[in-house]
Amino acid sequence: EVQLKRVVELAGMLGHCDFFEQKTYEQEEGRQRPDMIVQMPGGRCIAIDAKAPFDAFLEASQSQNDREREEKIKLHAKQLRNHILALAKKSYFKNFTHSPEFVVLFLPNESFYTTALTTDPSLLELGADRGVIIATPSTLIGLLKAVAFGWKQDQISKNAEEVSRIGHELYKRLSDMNQHISQLGRNLKSATQTY
Repeated sequence: EVQLKRVVELAGMLGHCDFFEQKTYEQEEGRQRPDMIVQMPGGRCIAIDAKAPFDAFLEASQSQNDREREEKIKLHAKQLRNHILALAKKSYFKNFTHSPEFVVLFLPNESFYTTALTTDPSLLELGADRGVIIATPSTLIGLLKAVAFGWKQDQISKNAEEVSRIGHELYKRLSDMNQHISQLGRNLKSATQTY
């Protein structure tokens, strides 16, 4: 979760991401608690989960025995597969209106994912099929940068609408002022002729 927050800071998205420590959502399947909600323009949201298991990976990296290391790496891939399947069942997107139908599974280290992929190359496809996008720090930064670009475009659009509204208001006021000045000119001319 600390690494996740750091990635969000690097992407410049702190103002558009909500961190919830105990925020839960009630659904038919039970309570759900995503680690982060990324807000997108238009009221859309993306849920991010950072609770991936990596104990077996750490045990494999500390193992002195090659066979034990290989078994732990297989266990790591199996744990990641089970986590993807469990995360897919949660359907976080149901908690938010008009949100994309996927959840992002954040892995705080590139090697957690690459090591699992060497053992089980179908993990990427499994995640995509089940609506679980697996993101490492570099890919999550890319995703968040894309969302940040969406926010910039949304702000530009709002600014353009505001400029247009102010332009119309200025035109109306100048037109009204012109009518008043013309009326004043006619009244002065009439007053001069009468005098």
